[in-house]
Amino acid sequence: MANILQYTIETYAKHLELVLFAGISFIIALLIPIFASFPTYSDMGAIFIRTASIYLNLTPISAGIIIISTLFSLIFLSFAIVAINVIVKHSRTHTKIRREVIEGLEHYTSKVFTVLLLFTALVVLFNIATYFQPHSKAATALFGLLISPLFLYAPASIVIDDKKIFRAMKASIKFCIKRFDYLLLWVLLSIVLLSAVDLLGMAIPYTLSTYIVMLIDSMIVLPFMVLLQSEMYIKRFALLKR
Repeated sequence: MANILQYTIETYAKHLELVLFAGISFIIALLIPIFASFPTYSDMGAIFIRTASIYLNLTPISAGIIIISTLFSLIFLSFAIVAINVIVKHSRTHTKIRREVIEGLEHYTSKVFTVLLLFTALVVLFNIATYFQPHSKAATALFGLLISPLFLYAPASIVIDDKKIFRAMKASIKFCIKRFDYLLLWVLLSIVLLSAVDLLGMAIPYTLSTYIVMLIDSMIVLPFMVLLQSEMYIKRFALLKR
């Protein structure tokens, strides 16, 4: 596993400008819900909607704002994930990122967007269905955790293997089962890094901490975790194990 982390760090350093460019998309994806007119809060590198306020005060206009802002946020998030996977793919295969690859980003982004939208829709629908039930928050979190193997490596499969959406989801769950050690490493490292950034934010005045934590998460932590995920997935090719 040590070489996986080494490859990730090397790729991050070698393509720092491209990675930071992708990080800008992460920032935009996180900022859109914050500046939309509904209550949100940030935690562990993500933006969450305060569902209690929404269900009590939901109107057609606020519902439209939520849907539109979520869609735009997912678009930028999808582009960032695709861009990082393209960097890893061409870095590990020692090929240049040609113009036709850049032009093909739209194709990959639309597929990844569909994957993220499907995951988001399932979690939201489950949350709505169980909202008035006891332990709704815990049940929704558990549901998201249980279905995440279907989606976790799907973007990498779409970009690296050029798979269709449902084949990529199938490949994702197979990879999670086969390399559970990689999945465990990724989850634990994500928790450690995101928690460390949140702890850093506690030492900063509250008015600034939200944006500073978001900046660090978007430009450093999230790109690194997507890079690591992609490196894990592409390592299954025998010729790339060295």
